[in-house]
Amino acid sequence: MGLDEQARKPQDALAAILAEDMAAVNTLIRTRMASEHAPRIPEVTAHLVEAGGKRLRPMLTLAAARLCGYDGPFHVHLAATVEFIHTATLLHDDVVDESAQRRGRPTANLLWDNKSSVLTGDYLFARSFQLMVETGSLQVLDILANASATIAEGEVLQLTAAQSLRTDETVYLQVIRGKTAALFAAACEVGGVIAGAAPEVVTALRSYGDALGVAFQMADDLLDYGGSDALGKNRGDDFRERKVTLPVIRAAAAGERDFWVRVIEKGDQRDDDLEQALALMQRHGALASSSATARDWAAKARAALAPLPEVPLKAVLSELADYVVSRIN
Repeated sequence: MGLDEQARKPQDALAAILAEDMAAVNTLIRTRMASEHAPRIPEVTAHLVEAGGKRLRPMLTLAAARLCGYDGPFHVHLAATVEFIHTATLLHDDVVDESAQRRGRPTANLLWDNKSSVLTGDYLFARSFQLMVETGSLQVLDILANASATIAEGEVLQLTAAQSLRTDETVYLQVIRGKTAALFAAACEVGGVIAGAAPEVVTALRSYGDALGVAFQMADDLLDYGGSDALGKNRGDDFRERKVTLPVIRAAAAGERDFWVRVIEKGDQRDDDLEQALALMQRHGALASSSATARDWAAKARAALAPLPEVPLKAVLSELADYVVSRIN
């Protein structure tokens, strides 16, 4: 079995188990992204929502609710909410990053314009709050509202931390916990809350989502220095955008600081600088140590599942923690 096949296996298993629920989520998403008065909204939203994304976050909500024995209708609302929040942040991120491609396709801001992307993202945030309210749970509203604020806070923190070698590992962890792990954690937590699970189970689900999200983002950052188009990541994108990620932080701390100041802080990048950056990361063990840290977070995610019932779905979630870091060589 090849690496790609191994990597897909737990996610495919999760999708198969949750197929009926995910069909209901997709139907609800298509219904709620409609707009009677502004046809551009569903055009822009559909471009991203239907681009073949992994739908990992809404599946986590559905899986958490099912693990806790939920048999009502609102896990579907919450899964759609989570996907709307995620899609809104992607629309905004592509504008902020001036991105031209996502998931192998032109970004919405490139096909339409920045204004359409930002305003459609705002619309999806509003739709997500409508869906939350329909569950009738103030606790759910509190969790997802806090997550939305934390995501925005993480993105703003990343703006101030980017292109600065003063960014250390503490700040880096703050950034990825905000912009990525917050929604993973909330997606899992609300599944337990809507099911009326015991507090220790809800806490376990949240801890699992947080650790899974950290591992996921660390792996994604590492792919910049060893990824490929087939994995949805172009090698060197983060380097060219001068993003200070964990491998950069560790390599710069180990030596050759003048090089890192030139390419990251000053933005003076030359043709062979990516290869030199990779060589320095290899020499100082920055890639290997960052990979080990990502795997440690995946192990924390697996350990967090301990209080949950021993059912096949729990095993799939445990395997999923390995999946998110399996892309790293």
